[in-house]
Amino acid sequence: MASDFGKEIGADGLLAAASVLERPGEEFVNDSMIEELWAIKAFEHAEIYFNLLSSVDPKILRLTKLDDQIYKHFREVFAEMNVVSVTEDQLKSAEAKECWRPFCEAYKESVDDYNYATLIRLDSSKEYSEANSIIVPRVQFLAIELARSREGHNDSIRVNFKPKKLQSRS
Repeated sequence: MASDFGKEIGADGLLAAASVLERPGEEFVNDSMIEELWAIKAFEHAEIYFNLLSSVDPKILRLTKLDDQIYKHFREVFAEMNVVSVTEDQLKSAEAKECWRPFCEAYKESVDDYNYATLIRLDSSKEYSEANSIIVPRVQFLAIELARSREGHNDSIRVNFKPKKLQSRS
């Protein structure tokens, strides 16, 4: 995914890009460089998160200080959602967006980068891959992953996968 792009621009380039990406989204037009930088950051987050799942009991993993609130709210709004395996349609269809938008906006002031592009695995029993990942807002990722961890759907990760050495981006 992020492969050679991060190596091409180096550590200084990535640091400069990170500061640019902190600016309001309204300032940007569809710029392929910006999109690629977002993809690199989302991929790096996915690598780190999956290594955590591979190393730590998911039931004790804390993702934010609001984990309990996010999980409770998620299950109130999406009581019937089976988080073992989700589809793009469940997360991004017009109908789904009508439910997800107010859920996500509820965390606009309380969750840092609540709307940040974050990769989520569609099937919780598998690792991140192009076929098993889509980009969602960070709070949507948090809600689903908190449910997966608390409900035992991430338990098999430590058994079936070992932590990987993270690739140096410099």
